Amino acid sequence: MSRTLYLECGAGISGDMMAAALLDLGADEQVLRRTLESLHVPGYQIKISRVSKNGLDACDFNVVLDEKYENHDHDMEYLHGHAHGKDHSHTQKDHTSHDHVHEHVHTHSHVHAHRNLGDILSILRDSDMTDRAKHIAVRIFEILAQAEARAHGVPMEEVHFHEVGAVDSIVDIAAVAVCLDDLGIEEVIVPVLNEGSGYIRCQHGMIPVPVPAVAAIVQEHGLPLHMTGIEGELVTPTGAAIAAAVRTSSRLPEQFIIQKIGIGAGKRQYERPSLLRAMLIEPQGQEEDCNQEDCIYKLETNIDDCTGEALGYVMQRLLDAGARDVHYMPVFMKKNRPAYQLNVICMREDVEKLEEIIFKETTTIGIRRQRMERSVLKREIKEVETSLGTARVKVCSLPSGNRIYPEYDSVVQLSEKNRLSWQDVYRLIEREANERDI
Repeated sequence: MSRTLYLECGAGISGDMMAAALLDLGADEQVLRRTLESLHVPGYQIKISRVSKNGLDACDFNVVLDEKYENHDHDMEYLHGHAHGKDHSHTQKDHTSHDHVHEHVHTHSHVHAHRNLGDILSILRDSDMTDRAKHIAVRIFEILAQAEARAHGVPMEEVHFHEVGAVDSIVDIAAVAVCLDDLGIEEVIVPVLNEGSGYIRCQHGMIPVPVPAVAAIVQEHGLPLHMTGIEGELVTPTGAAIAAAVRTSSRLPEQFIIQKIGIGAGKRQYERPSLLRAMLIEPQGQEEDCNQEDCIYKLETNIDDCTGEALGYVMQRLLDAGARDVHYMPVFMKKNRPAYQLNVICMREDVEKLEEIIFKETTTIGIRRQRMERSVLKREIKEVETSLGTARVKVCSLPSGNRIYPEYDSVVQLSEKNRLSWQDVYRLIEREANERDI
């Protein structure tokens, strides 16, 4: 049975909260530290500890930046516009959950580590991350870069904003990918993201919540959003990108067993405790009986810059690799560009293999994945002797009796052999098979 993760985002989601929750679930800390060292990204240290939030014990994953790389992610006074000068103090939570005040003087000597998507992909490619962890991290960064590009009105390759390029964002996202891979998570359920309201400060000035990058991700990937009315940013762009990249479902099973709970602490202080609760669950009842006969997966992606020849080729490759069905639908995308939506129906065990083919053979940068229950008729393939020769037919059982469908290849073979039309041969096979009451 695949490992299913349920994310309860009652206080939103961020990269550090997600990494902490996964570590609390049992992801190997030593594996994580060794892998992060292989990124060769300077300017930070990792501190993993326990903190208390409203009396609840939680894991804290903290990327402690060198002074020259420091940013304002956890500075509540700066975020909400109360500190306008270069000199200001702010309160942070230490690793034993005691409040203390730090005085910081922000000068132009601070380094803002702006990297574009290509830079980050090179960092990931040259690391010791597993192929699956790299795939998860790349997917998160692609979603984030696409959202930032849309928010700022620039091409994706020119995006080099804080959320994509800063040291802590790289480490948070890599950590999440490594921990998901280490835990063997295959299914991720995210029913809703709780978000705040108002305005926060960024390097460009005051912007509304949800911030534009989060709004773009939520819209593009159909993430359910609930506005709580709490003043502040509960969902960060990194958190939204993680949810969009790893979510396989938004619906919890009607019944499930909780196998383990992990709680990740956030750094910001709001009306409700900044906690992300992650649960490893085991579906029960009807979901437990979901098997190859009544559960399938649907993969879909929109493609607007791929040739017809390439699309025809990828369809055949997907069918040869085990896809149950492949089809295209014409769609219109942003800026009224005509495109095609690729839809693939497959079994769970073929998902990763087919996604790899889609990424390799098309120009898409993202694939939506959905598990679906289905109702199927009992059916079997039989051979029947007809006046034209042996034909294969599919026999489907209905309460009212059997329904017979001649197989395409048999119809073609007998049509060519007897020099008759395809329609005439199809009807003859159907009629004679019914007469034999097979």
